[in-house]
Amino acid sequence: MKKQIAKSFVLILLLSFGAGTARADEITDWVQFLYQAAVVVPATSPVVMTRNAAIMQASVFDAVNGIEDRYTPIHVQPNAPPGASRRAAAVQAAYASLVRLYPAQQADLDAKRAVSLAGISSGDAAENSVSIKRGIQWGQTVADAIWTWRSTDGFTPAPPPFLGGSAVGQWRPTPPAFASGAVPQFATMTPWVIQSHGQFRPAGPPALTSARYAADFNETKLMGSLTSSVRTADQTLYSRFWNASTSNFFFNQVAVALAEARHFTFSEESRLLAALDVSMADAAIGCWDAKYTFVFWRPVTAIPLAATDGNAATTADPLWVPLLATPSHPEYTSGHSCVSGAAGRVLATFFGDDTAFSVTSDSPTMVGVTRSFTSFTAALEEIKNARVFAGIHFRSACDDGNVLGIGVADYVLGNALLPVHGKRVGQLTD
Repeated sequence: MKKQIAKSFVLILLLSFGAGTARADEITDWVQFLYQAAVVVPATSPVVMTRNAAIMQASVFDAVNGIEDRYTPIHVQPNAPPGASRRAAAVQAAYASLVRLYPAQQADLDAKRAVSLAGISSGDAAENSVSIKRGIQWGQTVADAIWTWRSTDGFTPAPPPFLGGSAVGQWRPTPPAFASGAVPQFATMTPWVIQSHGQFRPAGPPALTSARYAADFNETKLMGSLTSSVRTADQTLYSRFWNASTSNFFFNQVAVALAEARHFTFSEESRLLAALDVSMADAAIGCWDAKYTFVFWRPVTAIPLAATDGNAATTADPLWVPLLATPSHPEYTSGHSCVSGAAGRVLATFFGDDTAFSVTSDSPTMVGVTRSFTSFTAALEEIKNARVFAGIHFRSACDDGNVLGIGVADYVLGNALLPVHGKRVGQLTD
């Protein structure tokens, strides 16, 4: 699936969002600051990252849009004071969100805010102090409103530990950590745009006695084993690559690079990133709804216990170990496939599916590794394979998760952030 890097490809620089390019602006700066904050120990988990990124990008978008009134808002109606600075509003909205999400990093965020605001008030693009002050006030107002709204979305307080069950086919804590199910509250959280957490719930995993389950089982058993002799070196590499960071990091860097290459304006950029991260957040909610509805067992449990599944086409291997450590939540559907499916759909809608791009990781274990593709569809196929070949998912969970994410993205793009003056999604003009 990996493609050779062609001259026309958009090359995303390692560990940065367009660092060193001439078109960096306050929005892209604060995207970078978000992911710098997220990797500070303890690092933000991939599923919680979907919520954090959406909080910040929704705040930035509603702040910018509240000044321009170009699109339907995510939550805050346009009501900025006259002459408010878009740039200052974006900085303050992003800063105010991150201080609440990462309060231990306030000193660092304060310093970054000071640098951002100094850049707005000086140089060739300097803005006057009254405009900046009004922009800061409006950005804070929007961030406060978004934070208040999402503070009652069900993320806190955390529910009691989820331990699944011991029935055949049922998820239970998995080795090596044997941890309780991660963030089960995501299964019932208030969505951002979709109508309910179960709106895109799939039909469920294949019956244990079915031919489809046997095919899924045997593929993961063969390809996902730590000692697999048929998995190629590249398949092993990309399984580790896509597991080393969050979907939000991967696809936000792609969005920033493509927006720069296509010369997106400030407002177009804020809308793209909000559509991307809100879609990913709702896809995570839909995915977790499926996980904690079906509570399906992981390969690391299913393969040693295959003698109990009632399927003559599966054979137990009590010593089977996956390539990668299994995440601590039910198997169906695949979180990466859901969230990446939504991201890929949003970016394909904005830029066209047959858009070539490259992507790197922010993980120290993946320094120098670049994955390159000729389409978003190709990337999503590799991500699905990566979860199976890592030994942590069955194929149905990845296929159905991808469909869920795409459905969520289509709904978000059709019902939110809509042009208010008759422009279509593909006609983003300033």
